[in-house]
Amino acid sequence: MQKIKEFLIEKIIFFCGIIIIIFVILIFLFLLKEGLSIFKTVSLLKFLFGKNWYPISEPPEFGIFPLILGSFLVTLGAALFSIPIGVAAAIYIAEVAPKKLKEILKVLIELLAAIPSVVLGFIGMITLVPWVKTIFKIPTGLTALSGSIMLAFMAMPTIVSIAEDAFYSVPKSYKEAALALGANRWQTIWRIEMPAASSGILAAIMLGIGRVIGETMAVMMITGNAALIPKSILQPVRTLTATIAAEMGEAVIGSEHYFALFAIGIVLFVISFFINVTAEIITHKKR
Repeated sequence: MQKIKEFLIEKIIFFCGIIIIIFVILIFLFLLKEGLSIFKTVSLLKFLFGKNWYPISEPPEFGIFPLILGSFLVTLGAALFSIPIGVAAAIYIAEVAPKKLKEILKVLIELLAAIPSVVLGFIGMITLVPWVKTIFKIPTGLTALSGSIMLAFMAMPTIVSIAEDAFYSVPKSYKEAALALGANRWQTIWRIEMPAASSGILAAIMLGIGRVIGETMAVMMITGNAALIPKSILQPVRTLTATIAAEMGEAVIGSEHYFALFAIGIVLFVISFFINVTAEIITHKKR
């Protein structure tokens, strides 16, 4: 009877895994079906590297290079803010903070992760955008910098939670051996625990970046939504996700604009897939 139960559980788990893979493949095929139609009228190179996104002009122009640069700039800025702060916070919670404070901080981080992105975007519009405008003395605070700071704020709970679990998974014998050999607390964390937890820390970073790339509402609210090639992080930008969210409701089904938005979805899918595969390869090498 025990063997039958184990066999059934194994098959159920296998079936669930296959279903998830099938769903991902079907999503990708649907994107391909709708998005590849745009390349009947626009070349792939012109679509990816065109400098103008004017989908309703005469004639329309479907160059998403400004959108790719906007997404890259906002993601890079968010990573520069969130990675060092998130990893440092994870180290503090896992290794330094007293037990009572540790429990309070963990609850607060979980609550922070539960705040809807549209609420954070509204808070950013009210507080962060005027602050950026005043500090840098620029015409508008709706810039890539504002988006980067807010997205970093959104990515940090993911990075902190997973990186903290990675530090907890390091065997205690590593820490005990380092302390017994005369290393202080900081040397133990920096030279022993961080290398041992590096695969988990990398996974935390990649998941945090994944959330940044896929974020829509907050970015659309505080980055200015200007489909122009940015020359500075203090200029308005528009991301790939914000473009889909802002224009899909207005696009005529079956039009070039409609197909172009699905092609943007293909680009996002490929970028996310590449990031996850790269993280998986690096993680296995680290292990």
